[in-house]
Amino acid sequence: MRVRSFCPGHITGFFQIMEHDDPLQSGSRGAGICVGLGARCSLVGTPGHGEVEIVLDGRKMSAPVSVDAIRGLHGSDEMDFEVVIENELPVGQGFGMSAAGAIATAHAASVVLGLERDDALTSAHLAELKNRTGLGDVAALWRGGVTFRRKEGIPPYGKVDRIDDDPEVTLCVVGKPMSTATLISDPSVRAKVNAVGSQCVERLAKSPDLDNLMRLSREFMKRTGLAAPKLEEAVSAVEAAGGHASMVMLGSSVFALGGADELADVLAKYGRVYRTKVDLLGPRIIPG
Repeated sequence: MRVRSFCPGHITGFFQIMEHDDPLQSGSRGAGICVGLGARCSLVGTPGHGEVEIVLDGRKMSAPVSVDAIRGLHGSDEMDFEVVIENELPVGQGFGMSAAGAIATAHAASVVLGLERDDALTSAHLAELKNRTGLGDVAALWRGGVTFRRKEGIPPYGKVDRIDDDPEVTLCVVGKPMSTATLISDPSVRAKVNAVGSQCVERLAKSPDLDNLMRLSREFMKRTGLAAPKLEEAVSAVEAAGGHASMVMLGSSVFALGGADELADVLAKYGRVYRTKVDLLGPRIIPG
């Protein structure tokens, strides 16, 4: 049986690490945007013994997050899976592509196995936490749109609100990929992120709109010191052109809102540019 699926990418403006003994209650609080570029998956399931083969962007890869997302599903040990994943945004740049690939894969596999959609959510979330590749992307992606993660974890524990807005989004990859696992495991980074992130969450809760999200994201970038000089320069160039921008957490990338044509021209001086829109639908099965 062949199933095709799609999961949007996700960019985080600011976050606070929130870990508990129960991984279903763990994750992050914060805010971000689900974008129209993401991960496309084609999965074939046949009776077997739990073998999983993944081809990622044309290359056979170990892809541990997506493999764990499949193996976390009930009955997956009685099937073999051949998976082809195509990423529309680069990995390691804060676009939530590991989460998108895991969700798309688990969602397609859940259809093959006759499971509920929420089973895929749970398995993808646990796979992300196990591999330290993300904290809140899965919960946000399942909601879709511009999101405010008020409470960490996935349903019924987590709470993700949607901010009612639908801007065009311009993305720019400025530098080399960053390792989420390394950064969130660094005690000094965690302390700084949590101190600033908790304040940003509280302030967005008082005024949950897109303008405030962008202001707080910019403040989070500055106060945590996570942005390299070139990235800060790109953000400043966007603001000089009348747009709003900040660093994608966690990646050497910028996300910007405003006049898409003008901002694309501004950011092209700093790296590869991607133009996209907000994705309101979240993960889904697609024809084909």
